[in-house]
Amino acid sequence: MGEILDIYDENLTWLGTKERGAVHRDGDWHRVFQCWVIYRDAEGRDWLVMQRRGADKDFYPNLLNVTAAGHYAAGEIIRDGVREIEEELGISANFDDLIPLGRRVGIARQGDLVDHEIADVFFYICDRPLREYNYQREEVDGLVAFDIDDGLALYAGERESIEAQAVGFGQDEITITPADFVPTIDNCLYKVLVLAKRCLNGEKHLVI
Repeated sequence: MGEILDIYDENLTWLGTKERGAVHRDGDWHRVFQCWVIYRDAEGRDWLVMQRRGADKDFYPNLLNVTAAGHYAAGEIIRDGVREIEEELGISANFDDLIPLGRRVGIARQGDLVDHEIADVFFYICDRPLREYNYQREEVDGLVAFDIDDGLALYAGERESIEAQAVGFGQDEITITPADFVPTIDNCLYKVLVLAKRCLNGEKHLVI
């Protein structure tokens, strides 16, 4: 028996539980935790950290995605999601230090699999160097960090590519393009980049 998840209807009314593979087979609505790591360095530059998804992932293998994320097991609550940060990144974070961004609805299809998820989204401010992350190599193929202003320019079409710090790629710096990111129908990464700038400038009450 695989991982058991809670499933819901479109109004987030709990319907019961189901094995994770069956949830994606049947397109059931389920809940996930997502956390984006951001920071401002000593020179005043703002950075976003992202993970490269593992090659064996059901959805979007080898593409760059949210820094740490995962499904809630059946019966878990939002606070339990913080374990994903330690499991995937090797960082021990306190839930109360996370900055909530609200909920995001995600829809994706990969072959015969359908992903209908409702994500609780957070920022976590952490300026730890990438080389000090003890990331979970069974789940994460590598990590990148790039200047948020560069990311905004890339998203606006002002740049064709940007440079990013990297671990797990065989080199300390790589070039990334829009094709390297998980595609979304709601321009999620652009929203994250804008909100990250506002967050690091001290703004409160951010909503994705």
